[in-house]
Amino acid sequence: MYLEKAGKENTDITLKEAFYQAKKRRISNIVIASTSGDTGFKAVKYLKDFKVNLVVVTHNTGFKEKGKQEFKDEIKDKIEKSGGKVYTGTMVLRGLGAAIRSKTGGYSHEQLIADTLRMFGQGTKVCVEIVAMAQDAGLIPQDKVIAVAGTKKGADTAILIQPDSSNRFFDIKILEYLVKPRLF
Repeated sequence: MYLEKAGKENTDITLKEAFYQAKKRRISNIVIASTSGDTGFKAVKYLKDFKVNLVVVTHNTGFKEKGKQEFKDEIKDKIEKSGGKVYTGTMVLRGLGAAIRSKTGGYSHEQLIADTLRMFGQGTKVCVEIVAMAQDAGLIPQDKVIAVAGTKKGADTAILIQPDSSNRFFDIKILEYLVKPRLF
């Protein structure tokens, strides 16, 4: 499914399609990026129709402001009470590379990979990153998953993906786009 433009207004249709495809294809793991928790919480309503291992991946603490977590505690509690998992950890394509870039003004390997993935859209970069993070944390199996992410806020990209851990990053395979915004 191609969307006419990127953005949070596509969140509901992207989540609906991701869960529909998971049910249709018997995919039992969905990984969703969520900064404040809003997108992750919206996904919870789809758990009623089809039970999956829902993993919501947040920004790391201190992403925007030193010591501050953007993900809302009350939303984390609601997601977990509904059977979902919320994971906060080091972002695979940011981490030390961002520290190097901000300190030296230079470039990092992580930044190069992130920028290359962004050629396919911000959601693609984030989908790949969050499955590596979820795999590193042991929250998803080494089996096909659906990853959902977006451009800035909300969700506009859903990908069927073969995950792997961050130390095997180049073994991660994008198998199929399920939802993607046009990039023009």
